[in-house]
Amino acid sequence: MAAVTIVPCTISDLHTLQDIALNSYGDHYLHLWLDGGAWYIERSFSEAALKKELEDANAAFFLIHADDELAGFLKLNIHKALENYSSEDALELERIYLTKAASGKGIGKQVMAFTDQFARERNKKYIWLKAMDSSHDAIRFYEQNGFVRCGNHRLDFETMKPEYRGMVILQKELK
Repeated sequence: MAAVTIVPCTISDLHTLQDIALNSYGDHYLHLWLDGGAWYIERSFSEAALKKELEDANAAFFLIHADDELAGFLKLNIHKALENYSSEDALELERIYLTKAASGKGIGKQVMAFTDQFARERNKKYIWLKAMDSSHDAIRFYEQNGFVRCGNHRLDFETMKPEYRGMVILQKELK
């Protein structure tokens, strides 16, 4: 198993975050888009978009290294309500993106343990996330890490292929 380190990402890491975001997103998700992902990449990973998110006190970004190589990034929304749970009780795991080279090496499991610990340190009762309903491997991964399905969501992104707009909402109770 890879030696994983997860370090907080600050505004000074903006370009490193942007590089890993573009690489990891490009490895896995460009096929979802009618425009090859251009609209979403500009919306989510442009310098301006990432700078705004990094300046948000509710957002926590982390760079993920495996065996001293940059392998991906993690974004948590510290206070994010979920139906029936307040923002004080719930934390959203918004993004866990790994490069293709880093996938399948046990890194995700270590990132999940880190996320659990991060949430517990903030007295959260639940972690929740959205996963694409067409991504059976991702859903299975989250379920193996203690998440259960609790709802559905549909993205309204016009440039996204309609067959990929469905999302499953999963939650995990911290005990």
